[in-house]
Amino acid sequence: AAIQCLKRKRLYEQQIEQLGNFQLRIHDQMIMLEGAKATTETVDALRTGAATMKAMQKATNIDDVDKTMDEINEQTENMKMIQEALSAPIGAAADFDEDELEAELEELESAELEEQLLQPATTAPAAAVHAPPGRQPTRPVPAKPTPEEDELAALQAEMAL
Repeated sequence: AAIQCLKRKRLYEQQIEQLGNFQLRIHDQMIMLEGAKATTETVDALRTGAATMKAMQKATNIDDVDKTMDEINEQTENMKMIQEALSAPIGAAADFDEDELEAELEELESAELEEQLLQPATTAPAAAVHAPPGRQPTRPVPAKPTPEEDELAALQAEMAL
C-alpha cells in the first residue's frame, strides 16, 4: 500500500509539472498575442495616417499652393498701390517740385549766411572771464541723429506743410 501511494505521488508530481509547463506556454502565448496586437494596431495607425496624408495631398497640390501664393502676392501689391495713392499729395501741394524747393531753400540759406558775414560786429566782445583752474563743466555733445531720426524729422517737416 505504501508503494502504491508513492506511485500515485509521483504521478501527481508529473501531472503538476506538466500543468506548470502548460501554464507557462499559455503565458508565453498571451505575451506573443499582446505583442502581435500592438504591432497590428501600429501598422493600422500608420496605414490610416498614410491614407489621410494622401487624401490631404490630393486636396492640396502644388498648383493650388502656387495659385494661392500668387493671389496673396497680388493682393499685397494692390494694398501697396492703394496706400501709395492715399499718401500722395493732392491739390496745391502736389504741384511743388521737391528738387526746385530744395534749391530755393539752399539759395535762401546761403544769402542769409553771406548777409551775416558781411555785417560788421556792432558790439565789442566783453572782457574775457577767467575761471578758476580746475575741472570745467562740459556741455554734453549732441548725439549725431540716426537715419531713422532724420527720416522722422523729414516726415514731420513734410506733415507741417
